[in-house]
Amino acid sequence: MTIEDSRYEAVRSRDARFDGVFFFGVSSTGIYCRPSCPAITPKRANVSFYPTAAAAQGAGFRACRRCRPDAVPGSADWNARADVVGRAVRLIGDGVVDREGVAGLASRLGYSARQVQRQLNAELGAGPIALARAQRGHTARVLLQTTAMQAADVAFAAGFASVRQFNETIREIYAATPTELRAARPAHAREARAAATGVPLRLAYRGPYDEAYVFGYLAAQALPGVEKVTGEPGTRTYRRTLRLPHGAGVAEVRERPGRGGWLDCRLHLDDLRDLTTATQRMRRLFDLDADPYAVAERLGADPALAERVAARPGVRAPGTADPEELALRTVLGESAAAAVAAYGERLAHPRGALTHHFPRPADLAAAELAEVPPGVRAPVRALAAALASGALRLDPGADRDEAERALLALPGMPPERAALIRMRALGDPDVLPVPAPDSPAWRPWRTYAYHLRRPLP
Repeated sequence: MTIEDSRYEAVRSRDARFDGVFFFGVSSTGIYCRPSCPAITPKRANVSFYPTAAAAQGAGFRACRRCRPDAVPGSADWNARADVVGRAVRLIGDGVVDREGVAGLASRLGYSARQVQRQLNAELGAGPIALARAQRGHTARVLLQTTAMQAADVAFAAGFASVRQFNETIREIYAATPTELRAARPAHAREARAAATGVPLRLAYRGPYDEAYVFGYLAAQALPGVEKVTGEPGTRTYRRTLRLPHGAGVAEVRERPGRGGWLDCRLHLDDLRDLTTATQRMRRLFDLDADPYAVAERLGADPALAERVAARPGVRAPGTADPEELALRTVLGESAAAAVAAYGERLAHPRGALTHHFPRPADLAAAELAEVPPGVRAPVRALAAALASGALRLDPGADRDEAERALLALPGMPPERAALIRMRALGDPDVLPVPAPDSPAWRPWRTYAYHLRRPLP
């Protein structure tokens, strides 16, 4: 059986495990779908497969209105991979192409624009501009269906250069005008739009999701002024401040155990151009693009972990919404709260207990750090200076091996701490950040083995 035959079987069985892993276009209708689409299965002769939504759009297919393939979780492959393609996809998701163009993307990756274009086309069926365009289309649809913004404002908030470009792209992707998309918004979006401020989102994930562990983990490590978890287990809300390219933001994510499929999120943004970036950062924090089926298959085969895998379906590895903050907090330890109070940037409009952004690396590098224990000051200054100068990069496109080498070269940086930063700040799924029993059979999911072995928060 060929790969395409296997994919067609997944389509025939409407297997949601493959949503986001690939997409299929139907030549008789001109529509592309996710594998779990509930529509009647098309004939094999009419089906073609694509690694990304952008590739399907580039082949002339429009997004299905029933299954909304643009809204599926991202493929775990691109977040797990450390090569240039994986790094490029993470940077595009963070909005780098919209802010800096293809040249900026290539510069961050250390390749020429032509090399990046060639590698992305070869593996994803679409170049950086097409991938960014698909992402802009999705952002625009979300804004049209969840806010009362004027269409022209939606166009620029989503990253389009002109209203004309916006209108043409929406028609090509969705076979509908912006007005028609807004009129077709789901009932839950109509209710949410009238109910509260901010942009309401459904952050999709695949398979089961261990919400109790993730929310408990984040609650145990919440940093006063920057983060807050409220409510009882099962109904908790996680809130945090965000420093974004065009302004400030506050994100709220609600726990909803047993209901599956997505987490409810609301983003309060100074500038709606930051919607895509803020969304991707919250997805990385909650590890929403993970593949729990692959993790369970690999780790569940080990007798030492099988019982834990069965008891905690959908284990996740919490990441971070701000890699530089995570690294500095890791070194600051218990003095992080004092550093926020002394050097953090106060929000122009505090929201309850959320009052500050975490300090910028440049501010900590130049600070006296009187609030920090003497033995911690030099390591904090060294790390902050490396981040501020660019000698150390922890953005979504950073090379993980290079970043860890740069971390280990800093004074006062033990291997365990560097590994923890690599695991959470860079989203590496294959790290054991503490000395512990290891097994080659856990690769490439050792990070998840680490979380399975941790006590429940």
